[in-house]
Amino acid sequence: MNFWLRMGAGKKRHPMKLLLFSDLHCDVTAAEKLVEAARTVDVVIGAGDFGNSRRRLNVCLDILQAITCPAVLVPGNNESYEELVAACSGWKSAHVLHGDGVSLQGVPFYGIGGGIPVTPFGDWSFDFSEEEATKLLADCPAGGILVSHSPPHGFVDVASNKKHLGSRAVLAAIERVQPALVVCGHIHASAGQQAMIGSTTVINAGPMGIVRDL
Repeated sequence: MNFWLRMGAGKKRHPMKLLLFSDLHCDVTAAEKLVEAARTVDVVIGAGDFGNSRRRLNVCLDILQAITCPAVLVPGNNESYEELVAACSGWKSAHVLHGDGVSLQGVPFYGIGGGIPVTPFGDWSFDFSEEEATKLLADCPAGGILVSHSPPHGFVDVASNKKHLGSRAVLAAIERVQPALVVCGHIHASAGQQAMIGSTTVINAGPMGIVRDL
């Protein structure tokens, strides 16, 4: 049976206030501000890159664990899925996703982490090919919230060199299932930007945090 049928994704959804962020990269001040902002929201979404080059992952996560509302997190390319799960072991309200999902207050969330397509950073980077990402996105539900470290190709993905560095697999998944919202990061030069793909809102969240109603 499909994951979302098991989770009861067809149930009526309720209004939800979200706090969105990505790419903290060990920024303690930003993490502390997110903890304060989280006091007034229903769900926190972190779209990856909590550490730097697979190191110092706990610098921000130890601070973020003060957040008590549900948190949905995906790994960036600066930490692996396994490393993020281990670092969040004491964060009871956190859900770490990668190729899977969770339902919160009747809203389906689905997550995919890592750099897509493969980055030029070398073996330390937690990356996936477009083909691998397509498989990881196969169960992404319609009308939910997709949390992807990598943005969709052509949208909120312009780097400092003016090139589009987003993922074609992520774009194809959005066009296929039309999530209500996509939260991403990865491309720092596009942080804070928003775009529409059909009826889907796409937000490159960035480290400062964005509060949004669903």
